[in-house]
Amino acid sequence: MILEKLLLVPTSPGCYLMKNSEGIVIYVGKAKNLKRRLNSYFHRTHTGKTAKLVSEIADFEYVVVGSETESLILEINLIKKYDPKYNILLRDDKSYPYIELTNESVPRLLVVRNVNRKKKNHKYMFGPYPNVTAARNTVNLLNRLYPLRKCTTYSKVPCLYYHIGQCLGYCSNNVSKEKIENMKEEILAFLKGDNEKVVTRLTNEMLEESSKMNYEKAKEIKELIDYIDITLIKQKVEIRDNLDRDIFGYAVQNGYISFQVFFIRGGKILERHSKICPLIDEIDEELNVYISHFYEKDILLPKEILVPDIVDTTLIENYLGVPVKVPQKGIKKELVEMANSNALVALQEKFDLIKIDEEKTVLANEELREKLKLNKLDRIEIFDNAHLFGTYNVSGMVVFKEGKPSKNDYRKFKISIDQNDDYSTMREVIYRRYFRVLKDNLEKPDLILVDGGIGQINVAREVISSLGLSIMVAGLKKDNHHATEALLAFDPIEEVKIDKKSSLFYLLERMQDEVHNFTINYHRTLRNKGSLASLLDNIEGIGIKRKNELLKKYKTVTKLKSLDIDELSSVIPRNVAENLKKYLENF
Repeated sequence: MILEKLLLVPTSPGCYLMKNSEGIVIYVGKAKNLKRRLNSYFHRTHTGKTAKLVSEIADFEYVVVGSETESLILEINLIKKYDPKYNILLRDDKSYPYIELTNESVPRLLVVRNVNRKKKNHKYMFGPYPNVTAARNTVNLLNRLYPLRKCTTYSKVPCLYYHIGQCLGYCSNNVSKEKIENMKEEILAFLKGDNEKVVTRLTNEMLEESSKMNYEKAKEIKELIDYIDITLIKQKVEIRDNLDRDIFGYAVQNGYISFQVFFIRGGKILERHSKICPLIDEIDEELNVYISHFYEKDILLPKEILVPDIVDTTLIENYLGVPVKVPQKGIKKELVEMANSNALVALQEKFDLIKIDEEKTVLANEELREKLKLNKLDRIEIFDNAHLFGTYNVSGMVVFKEGKPSKNDYRKFKISIDQNDDYSTMREVIYRRYFRVLKDNLEKPDLILVDGGIGQINVAREVISSLGLSIMVAGLKKDNHHATEALLAFDPIEEVKIDKKSSLFYLLERMQDEVHNFTINYHRTLRNKGSLASLLDNIEGIGIKRKNELLKKYKTVTKLKSLDIDELSSVIPRNVAENLKKYLENF
């Protein structure tokens, strides 16, 4: 079927969607020539992640567009829509902190993220900074030197910052516009890379404090000067125009592609960003897509982007709307080559760690698929229950995709049945979860794992069957030390032994710990919200009169927990006191 469809594919530019046997989109790509690109998947020998992708392709679709820019836009939108498992290139890039000098009559200095979502003018936005600590340190330094407004709304009386000299008391004093503008100009110059005025001011202040023999104060100022010298000046780049630039580099090795980005601000390399992921598409396509998508992750566009010569500069310029250049000589070319070199170093340094991580996740997940004789195993949903003597009954569900936790998919369930009945709890949570999956057409898992024995497995299977679903349900068997020992699977149920030194054992143990901790934390949260009055309702032998006596005398759970049985017995009978003490010990 696929080979027949390939004959009909045009040579036009466009996007293609690869699907597995269940019709799920597993990869989205774009191409200048759809026919050539799609044929390359099925008429070439592949290795690594590309080979695994090809082995799962059962069908494909394509969309013809009028230009490469249109295909790039469509590709990114399709990836957002389907979140295909093999399009890992565009996932989980970090966002960086920026410093904003607010565009207000009396400005403030703020550390901000999500800059692309802000509707206000970005005229006074600076960064990205290496990390939030570096950004805050810079803001603290400037606030120490320039007494700007700190409060979000004006108070009627000056605040603490006014009394310690870090605010001019704009709420109650008439501060001239000229003074504010002068401070603003000096701050802007500093943030743009001109540190001379600030350093001169600090040096004079340090000498003055030293002459007064205020050596501790002088030392403090010296540390501020050192901070500027070490953190803000040391990576000076000899490009005299001080234009904000981003420089992209790349390296390919062992089936992986490494990206490196230098942020040049105020004539210096302010930060660098790196990412390593499996190489699936053509190298130039991977790089084009990565650069295009990079600025959707809360990174402000620079005035110019410098790239290696394999990048389609016209395509990126049309998409981003800023100049994209391939430097041919000089310092700019050297910077691109330096970005390429750093990308290679990062890849070589991290390759062993990448392989170890892959063994513990993707390969372990594949081993589990083989042991359970499943056609595919992309998504696993794991359940655990928690309660306290039948009260605060909850369940938790965690999700692992390709052997890695997918925290956005975790779910909490507050169980309606308040009794010590694990089977009823399992029945309720499984029904609620998969009724919702059917109702809202959510992604179905390939495997359900319950942290319990045969009884709980059978209950879960009954519910799944009653909903007309066909999903394997297995269990995690524990040893006497509450550690993972084996899998319980198949019908009739068999014990599947797991080598305790294997990556699969590590993965199952991690799943068990993850769901247990997630559920217990939710359980504790609910318990901590519970009042003393509702807690006492759960103790046999405590009626309205005794409950009121305890509430009047002790008021809090913490106070009750600090008492011994003899002290409790002064208010309630000893056997009731023993029940209460036992309950409190587990609370």
